[in-house]
Amino acid sequence: MTSTLTATPWSGPVDLPLGGELDVQAACGIMHVHGRRFGRPTALGLDYASILAAELDAIGVSALDVALLRGVPLEAVSTSVAQAALLAVSQYLAAATADEPGPVPAGVGGPPFLSSDGVAFEVEASDAEVWRRFWAALDADPGVVASAWRPFQHRFATATCPLPPELTGLTARLPLVRLERVAVSTGMTLVRVAHRAVDDVPPYVVRPLGPGAGPVGSPRPGALPLTGVVVLESCRRVQGPMAGHLLWQLGASVVRVEPPGGDLLRGVPPMAGAVSARFHALNRGKRVVTVDLATVAGRRELLELASGADVFLHDWGPGKAAAWSLRARDVARVRPGIVYAHASGWGDALGPRPPLGTDFVVQAHAGVPPSLMTIVDVFGGVVCARGVVDALAVRIRSGTGQSVASSLLSAASRLNARATRRCTAPLSVPVCTDLASLARDQRFARALVSDGCVVPRSAWEFG
Repeated sequence: MTSTLTATPWSGPVDLPLGGELDVQAACGIMHVHGRRFGRPTALGLDYASILAAELDAIGVSALDVALLRGVPLEAVSTSVAQAALLAVSQYLAAATADEPGPVPAGVGGPPFLSSDGVAFEVEASDAEVWRRFWAALDADPGVVASAWRPFQHRFATATCPLPPELTGLTARLPLVRLERVAVSTGMTLVRVAHRAVDDVPPYVVRPLGPGAGPVGSPRPGALPLTGVVVLESCRRVQGPMAGHLLWQLGASVVRVEPPGGDLLRGVPPMAGAVSARFHALNRGKRVVTVDLATVAGRRELLELASGADVFLHDWGPGKAAAWSLRARDVARVRPGIVYAHASGWGDALGPRPPLGTDFVVQAHAGVPPSLMTIVDVFGGVVCARGVVDALAVRIRSGTGQSVASSLLSAASRLNARATRRCTAPLSVPVCTDLASLARDQRFARALVSDGCVVPRSAWEFG
């Protein structure tokens, strides 16, 4: 199969006559989740499911190449736009089918904000204290500020952010230059919404990383393309774990590094058994090891683990790998031939000390049609996974280790570069308004699986 939007079928394992992008967004829950901020199902401003499916298609083709190079007898791969859409809503679907699904906050609306001089902008706070300081410097009512923190913090999980009109009204009375000065002085990240879409950043960059040492993994007949490949993953939130999740779907054994006490996101409701449903959607199937990377001993332990891995994947903040002596060349010393992948927020586009690089501020900076769905985070994970699979093919052919650099900004640029609407067929299926009902719908049975909560099956079928 070829990696084009038109070559990828719409429905795949979903038993619905999906005839275009709008049908997929409607039936598979994208309109429902994106529309939460508007109070009604609403289509995204780009053909997101089709773009995502094209990347999954390309990953599948590259994975077949890796399988051939490793002697794994696979000849075909398939995916679909519906499978891509279900991957996009997987965390929301898991949350809706958890043991005790959490309520979506009532109310509509959310950023971006608007200044008195008509400039739209996004903000991001690392913690509640930064949020409080920013609004206190603008003389906002402390009680209003405190009440707004929870919906703002949870917008990543809920895809809606009903903020008090006192706050949005306050920024609308102030010029942007003052708001920017206050943001700098209080530690708040403030990013203007771009008037021109960023579309010229490569989705990922693969570079040689020293000589190799023997085969990649231990393939076996009847396996998936990456069976026997060991991936060591040190990631949080969505982008990096999504990349690791996709590599796991391709057959890799993923070893997830977490701090003492575990990743804090494990305990964020709603829960599926003993773990957060949203966390489970991206991290099921991974083996977990506890390593304290804040200590020298912990970093040595990580290098020991890396010495037995084929891929090392991390999403640490700027300068962290250098400070810990865990740069690509450091890891390659203990594991010649490793594929070393870094999934960042901004790459090197904004210098060595960039602002916080999270989904919504990157959307704003890059000029992506805005959404409170984590569309850039998910796509960033897909782009990173594609870079890793392509790097594995290069590694096998050349015998040389590879480094892979991708970012949320590079993913946003890729979205923009492919954002021209191609799928214009009118809506012809009912619109999903409840993900729990979608999970029970037998027409989705071949695309979903119940594993503590309902999550999508693999994005690919190999044969």
